[in-house]
Amino acid sequence: MSRKRNINFCAAPKEGFAFEGANGRPHEFKWSKVKRQKLAFYRAVVNYFFERPWLSFQCLVVQRATVDRERHKDHDEARRKHFTMLLANKAKRALKRHPSRTEFRVWVDPIASYYAKADEAVQVIGNNILAKVRPKPGAELKVTTHRSHETPSIQFCDLLLGAVMSAWQGNVESEGKLALQKHIAAHLDWPDLKADTHVVERKFNIWYFYDPTQRPREVASRKTKWYPSQRR
Repeated sequence: MSRKRNINFCAAPKEGFAFEGANGRPHEFKWSKVKRQKLAFYRAVVNYFFERPWLSFQCLVVQRATVDRERHKDHDEARRKHFTMLLANKAKRALKRHPSRTEFRVWVDPIASYYAKADEAVQVIGNNILAKVRPKPGAELKVTTHRSHETPSIQFCDLLLGAVMSAWQGNVESEGKLALQKHIAAHLDWPDLKADTHVVERKFNIWYFYDPTQRPREVASRKTKWYPSQRR
């Protein structure tokens, strides 16, 4: 990418959400650690995201029951294919809007897979997809693995993804988690997070993968509060 940003959410006390552990070192924040006692911190992190127009969130929701097993060796391979599809699709759309871009840097937590080179496979296959549409040589995905406890941006993705997925699964009872889900939904002008968005959304985008030949759609796509300004 032509513009590079390095962000450390934990090391920004002036923003109001420095989170330190008992040893005084920055503490890893993620969805599984959300509690009522820490709600003010997590709300501040969410506010930081929505107040910065250059930050965006993209995720893909896939129900295991809709995965065609005949097209994949197993669910592990299917999950990696869907992840690659999400990244390649996002990069292709970005190239249409910003054809001068030459690089898309992707930082991933160690991919949960029996395949030891899963991150390399994502990069190779993703670039093969981009090669068919990129306007000039050199515009490519660069996928590198980082440990989440050392990478606040990955922790941030874990937080937002956890909030979305638990809303879809309906398995949250924690007072703190429910409150944070409502806080995120309020930023979207939504009553909850169990929905997907329209393709033109850029700030907060939930992609829902489903097979219309198997079942009808369980949810309806919603517009977020930014939708009108993002129409092409």
